[in-house]
Amino acid sequence: MLDVVYTYLESPIGPLLLAGDGVRLAKVGFPNGKGRVAPHDDWRRDDGQFVEARAQLAAYFAGELRDFDLELTPAGTPFQLAVWQALADIPFGVTISYGELASRLGRPSASRAVGAANGANPIPIIVPCHRVIGASGALTGFGGGIDTKRWLLAHETGGHPDQLQGSLF
Repeated sequence: MLDVVYTYLESPIGPLLLAGDGVRLAKVGFPNGKGRVAPHDDWRRDDGQFVEARAQLAAYFAGELRDFDLELTPAGTPFQLAVWQALADIPFGVTISYGELASRLGRPSASRAVGAANGANPIPIIVPCHRVIGASGALTGFGGGIDTKRWLLAHETGGHPDQLQGSLF
């Protein structure tokens, strides 16, 4: 990304880093976990940017928004972009397995590759990689940590995070 600007959004799961060109998001970073994104030295902080993204994320966390409508610029391979597009098609409050996602992409034997692409998603929450779970219903790895994944799924299903003890079934 050239000329990257960033800001932070306070959220119930901690401060989220938003980065991109100021309007189009290229990254959403969690405060913890392997999905933690720190600003690079050449990025410029501008808290007046990403107005629409901040508004929609705030509405999502307030329970007032189910579907995001934002300009995104994720960087990835054609396969990753296809996986991320398929993630965007998973409805609010619904979970699917990695195998089901692979089947939806016409690649039923590629669940591991789909899992890797899912894990590389640079715009979590908005591109809802948290809605993909293990075939057994296990809350498998997540860039923001399993507790964050559990919180997001409970938020979307109207449950309480403590009710999702590592599995949805």
